Parts: sequence; C-alpha cells; structure tokens
Amino acid sequence: MDFWKVGFLCLLWASSVLSIGAVELGRHQPTERISGSAGDVLEDDPVGRLKVFVYELPSKYNKKILQKDPRCLTHMFAAEIFMHRFLLSSPVRTLNPEEADWFYTPVYTTCDLTPNGLPLPFKSPRMMRSAIQLISSNWPYWNRTEGADHFFVTPHDFGACFHYQEEKAIERGILPLLQRATLVQTFGQRNHVCLKEGSITIPPYAPPQKMHAHLIPEKTPRSIFVYFRGLFYDVGNDPEGGYYARGARAAVWENFKDNPLFDISTEHPTTYYEDMQRAVFCLCPLGWAPWSPRLVEAVIFGCIPVIIADDIVLPFADAIPWEEIGVYVDEKDVPQLDTILTSIPPEVILRKQRLLANPSMKQAMLFPQPAQPGDAFHQVLNGLARKLPHDRTVFLKPGEKALNWTAGPVGDLKPW
Repeated sequence: MDFWKVGFLCLLWASSVLSIGAVELGRHQPTERISGSAGDVLEDDPVGRLKVFVYELPSKYNKKILQKDPRCLTHMFAAEIFMHRFLLSSPVRTLNPEEADWFYTPVYTTCDLTPNGLPLPFKSPRMMRSAIQLISSNWPYWNRTEGADHFFVTPHDFGACFHYQEEKAIERGILPLLQRATLVQTFGQRNHVCLKEGSITIPPYAPPQKMHAHLIPEKTPRSIFVYFRGLFYDVGNDPEGGYYARGARAAVWENFKDNPLFDISTEHPTTYYEDMQRAVFCLCPLGWAPWSPRLVEAVIFGCIPVIIADDIVLPFADAIPWEEIGVYVDEKDVPQLDTILTSIPPEVILRKQRLLANPSMKQAMLFPQPAQPGDAFHQVLNGLARKLPHDRTVFLKPGEKALNWTAGPVGDLKPW
C-alpha cells in the first residue's frame, strides 16, 4: 500500500472514531442486551428440562489419563475434562438411567500430548470404540438406539474425524460408531464431512482465572486498531506455504506487516491479554482448523472479533449473534482488510462493543470452575434440551442394527 494512503487511513480512523472520546472507546462501555429470541436462548436455564445419566467407566478412560499428564487441564481441548466434572455434580444428573433423556460417556480422547503439548489423535478412535463396546455390553441403553440418545465431547481439531490434518481427517470421516450420537465439538464448518447434522459447536477451552487475572482498568482507551499474535506460516508442516490457513494468515502478513494500523507479529508478549483489551479489532483467522481460542479471548476482552474462516460454524450460534458482535471477512478478501475495517461506521463499532460488554455474552464462552449460570456448560445443556423429546424413530426394534461395527480403517479395529 502506498505511504500516502496509509497516512490517509490513519487520519480517517483518528478523525472518525477516536474523536468520539477515549471513554467510549475504552473498556467502560454500557451494555446492550441481545434483542429477540437469541437473548432469551442465551439466558435459558436447562435445569428441569433434561436429565443426564453419566456412565461410570474404568479410570483408564479418563482419570488415569489425566494423572499421567496434568497439562490436559490447561490446553484448548480441556472442555472434555471439565464437562465431565461439571456433570458429576450437576442438578441435571440422574443416577437412574431409566429416567434419563441423555447418556454421557466420559472419555478423554485428547489427553495424549506431545512434548510440545499438542494432542495426538492416533489412539483416540480405538479408545472411543473400546468405551462404546464397554457400555453396550454392560448397559442396555446404547443398544436401544445405537447412540442416538448419547452425546460425546470430541474437541479435536476436526472433531470425531480424529486427525489434526484436514485431508487426513476428511479421508477418515467421523468414527462410524458415532454416526448416530450427538457430538459436542469445537470444530464447525458447513458442508464438511467432520461436522454431522445436529452437532453442538462449543468454544475451545480458555482458562477463566488466567484471563481474569489480566484485566486492566475499564477506562483504558483502545489505542490499537487491529491486533494479532500468532503464526503466519507453518514452515515445519507446510514448507511450500499456501496450505496452512489456506493462505489467509500469509496474506495478512504480506499485506499489512508494515501498515501502522495493524499491530501484528509472531511474538507472544507477556502483555498479550492486556494488548487485546487495548485493541478495537482482534483478528481470528483459521489455522489448521477454522477455530481457535482467539475467538474466546476477543469476546472476553471486548475486542471485536474479525472472523476469517470461510463457512465456519461458530459456538452456540443459535444463542450468540456473531454477525452483530463480530466482523466476517472472506478469505479471498484479506488483502482489502484495511479498507473493510476502516469503512465500518463508528456507531456500528460502538454497538458491537456494547453487545460484547454484556456479561452473559462473555459467560457463555467460558467453562469456569465452579460452574456459573449461563456459562458454556449450561449452553451445552440448553442445546441438548432443545433436541428433546427424541423422535420415536431413533429407538430400534429388537435385533435391529443401524451401525457397522467393522467399518473404518483397519487400525481402528485393534484393541485399545
């Protein structure tokens, strides 16, 4: 971009928005309730609307795995662990399976980490098959529906496809034994083989206490226009470039690395959370998968999320009005990102900030301990409650089978 144009854009931003006042562009924003049914859904209370039976599995499927590697409690896939803990003490839990609406199988399939803390999904399909074989042998409830009234938390990069590379995930497809179950997963992309109809898309885990410890004074002005910290290229896994993030992150760097409106870098400073609270827009581009914790962080810190991930299905989309609080930018339009963002009227920016300041919006993105009304745990239960009652057709006739237990890669059929 020509230097004169950059200067003009800086002046345009300063005159059109910053003149509104530091207080208004600071974190001290009046809140605005989400209008219509979305706001009602966000504040729903699931208690009394469903009952969940939690299978008691041998500890090798959950607790022993966590004892082996406590890092699983803090990584972005930790929702599977905290969902289990929440349900054990939740008022929706029933100890009588005959009165249950839903059945939950606590399997920690992402708690097999590399030295760098990344989950290895290669054992996950065998582990999940083993757990399903166990519950189908020891209880009658799986066999009544072959999983249609069961839900599983599968927070891998590509959900129950159990692979971190998209082409491999697509090749694998969703584990055949989970084809009738409801999947609670972070991955969401329309028209993708790894997102089955009826899945509940959730936010990735981000540590609530850690984020709250980095809150800065509410009247701090938002002096950064666009903020991003993270990889632009993944040379180790994508040496030729263009495949990682479908080239979107590379386009951000190549077009805006020298633009003064953009505070972008691969460095991850100790002031990362504080910097997000000083920014108006926070980029949330896809990486290897379309989702990332930046989406949660942006909402918590009141930074307008700029969502760059074509066809993404965002968390709790029936309750959170993402189009009203965020900005969608098509991957092909990344080179025009500066023009797109500077063209947004100040009053639109301020309304998005007011919506983001709504405590219920932030609460829905978190898995706090202990649980709080309206948090992500409750949003998952709300999603399950809205699926009730189950259609009678999900119940199989005696001797009827709907799933192929021998389908899938040969390696998945080996004992776990």
